[in-house]
Amino acid sequence: MSMSEIPLTWNQAVKGITEFIEVAIHTILYVRQIYPADLFVRRKKYDTPVFQSRHPALNEYISGTVKAVSDELVLGNVDKVVVVIKDRNQVALERFIFSVQNMIEVESYNKDTSVQDAMSSAQLAQYFRSFLIKLNMIESQLGVLELPTGDEASFAIVLELKENTIPSASKDNEPPPWVPADRQHTTSGVSEKAQLHLLRAVDTGIINISLAVQESEQKLQPTEDPNDFAHDIEGQENAEAS
Repeated sequence: MSMSEIPLTWNQAVKGITEFIEVAIHTILYVRQIYPADLFVRRKKYDTPVFQSRHPALNEYISGTVKAVSDELVLGNVDKVVVVIKDRNQVALERFIFSVQNMIEVESYNKDTSVQDAMSSAQLAQYFRSFLIKLNMIESQLGVLELPTGDEASFAIVLELKENTIPSASKDNEPPPWVPADRQHTTSGVSEKAQLHLLRAVDTGIINISLAVQESEQKLQPTEDPNDFAHDIEGQENAEAS
């Protein structure tokens, strides 16, 4: 059996999922045109073209945030990671929802041991390739993100933990501390009139992950801003490549 065919360990599943989430965040920002196209450079990941921001501050913010997600994921605390696209009034327009479900419990001393019947790293990479292909075609499903003249979109990353769980303390000064999220950015603040589109899902045999995109009622039918207040790191706004 080659290395690429060996079943994943818990830690490899966590590492693979967090790497994918980081790539997907860059892709979302590109395909939804949150920043100018010339801020991104074309790369290749999972055997498919992807676009990565080349703005150092934005990249640092995203990588730091994903590290914080990884810290919670390895502990089995994560329920969802949500990339919220919002207008200048902080109203959520779209939510890209990474839902996580732990299928097994693994003791800390076994987290580097291959899990029987889990998929291999090569198989996982192929699934993530199909996720990214779906993301790259998302404009055909959602249309262009249209905003009033003079308005600008920005983003936030929301971490939704399992019930009765709070974020664990970071071991260093990065990433920025989690802060309470505006409730309407979270999945619990979603209106019944929002539309949910499931893009892809995969069962690794260790951790299940699915990706869906939700168009908010405010996007589909603009309303007044809600003021309700989960855990949120605000996105960098108006970044420009140096």
